[in-house]
Amino acid sequence: MAAYTLSILAAVGVVALTALVFRLVKQAGDDRDPGGPSAAHAGAMLSAMFLLVFAIAIIVPWTTADAARLNTQAESQAAIDAYWAADDLPGTAPQEVRSALRDYVTFVVRDEWPLMAQGRMDPVGAARMDQLRSRVYDVQVKDNDEEDAKADVLEHIRAVSTARAQRTADAAAAPPQGLLLLTVLTGVLVIVFPFLAGARPRGAAILPLVAMAGLLGFGTYLTWDIARAFDGPLAVGPEAFQGALQEFSRIAGGM
Repeated sequence: MAAYTLSILAAVGVVALTALVFRLVKQAGDDRDPGGPSAAHAGAMLSAMFLLVFAIAIIVPWTTADAARLNTQAESQAAIDAYWAADDLPGTAPQEVRSALRDYVTFVVRDEWPLMAQGRMDPVGAARMDQLRSRVYDVQVKDNDEEDAKADVLEHIRAVSTARAQRTADAAAAPPQGLLLLTVLTGVLVIVFPFLAGARPRGAAILPLVAMAGLLGFGTYLTWDIARAFDGPLAVGPEAFQGALQEFSRIAGGM
């Protein structure tokens, strides 16, 4: 934050110093016209700055949510693949591993998803994954086929764990520090700039300004509302995991 403040002060200082120098050398006339070159240049730059910041504030959460949605698909599919592969394990391991997978996915949908809207994950989910991995590691195999089945299940569980780690990062992801504040600041400046420049719109002339202010206010609110991948209008839902539970039931029913 200190660096941001210093950069702003430095930019303002450059303007003040430049204005002082040109006033001293008396090579430029006063510009008091609200539609003059100074106001026109500043207004154009403020608008461009707002559009740039606003675009970043929209694109970053949008791409994060899109990536998070794809990642949930990958995690749920890896869980389904592990569920299928567990059938080749020896003894009672298939039932135990499948039950653990079903419990894990149910836990994610029912208990963990509401926390992700707050940018947090439940540590119980990671503990369950560790227990599942340990359970498969402890399976005693007698031949190469069973060894291959065990390795296959472990590979799918590893994929679930990797996708879970990415989901943890997606849940905690937020736009760059200060970006939302800068969006609000530039939006306010764009709205009040005509008045700061000396214009005093009256009657029908103020209607476009009011419409612009309303749209800018809505757009600025939207950048706050979509800041998290698992909350707001772009929120990634648990549909992929709900689909995995349905697939578990179908696989179990077909056995």
